[in-house]
Amino acid sequence: MAGEAEGGVRSVVRALDLLDLYDERNQRYTTRELVGLTGLAKTTVLRLVGTLEQRGLLWTGPDGRVGAGPGLLRWARLAHAIWQVPETIRAIMRELTVETSETVNLYVRADTVRVCVAQEEGPQRLRHVVNTGEEMPLWGGAASKVLLVGAPTSVVRRVAAASPQGPRYADRLLTEIADARTRGFAVSHGEREHGASGVAAPVYGAQGGPTPVAALAVGGPTARFTEAAVRVFGGAVSEAAERIGRIGFDPASGNTDSHEKEKR
Repeated sequence: MAGEAEGGVRSVVRALDLLDLYDERNQRYTTRELVGLTGLAKTTVLRLVGTLEQRGLLWTGPDGRVGAGPGLLRWARLAHAIWQVPETIRAIMRELTVETSETVNLYVRADTVRVCVAQEEGPQRLRHVVNTGEEMPLWGGAASKVLLVGAPTSVVRRVAAASPQGPRYADRLLTEIADARTRGFAVSHGEREHGASGVAAPVYGAQGGPTPVAALAVGGPTARFTEAAVRVFGGAVSEAAERIGRIGFDPASGNTDSHEKEKR
């Protein structure tokens, strides 16, 4: 039974990894391409594609190329309903964009990655843009340090192990997380992407607690993130994050509190 369970989990992971190959730039693949990208046997890929097609998650066109299926529309509606950021919070993000002239993002942590759930683009022509729904590793970036505040040490060590520095990065990462907790915001320069910098502050849930529910961040070219600018950004982001926390951003409960306050 244990072997069957492990095999079932492995099949699920493989199916999810296969779906993860698709994005706006890579919308359709041939079976041969899927075999090459996954490193799986052709029979395994065909079996996975067949199962996902039965559930409507993949679709094979007349030319034999495999793309996203119509069943994903239901999942997209569900995700949009749960993760749609209320207008009251969007307004705070827009105000922060005006105040800093930089792009503003709202991130949440999903185990060892962070996901962008909302963005307000900055007004400057040269700016740093992250697609909504995009996953990024937690080993780099100001938002990552903030999201790891209160996280178990075991999670931090797994994040470090996946970093370019390897497991030895854990001690430094733990120190930077502690600094972010004490300072109230985190700063990063070129950690995940050369030439890009960020300042992020924690957003705590309406019920409080030691672990942030999200991270609010401003990001842009490193040249604009001088010491003076970082001081200003740190204060502005922290204040905006506190305002969002008072509204009660809590995706786990469907943002009920936020919508009710928005109505009132």
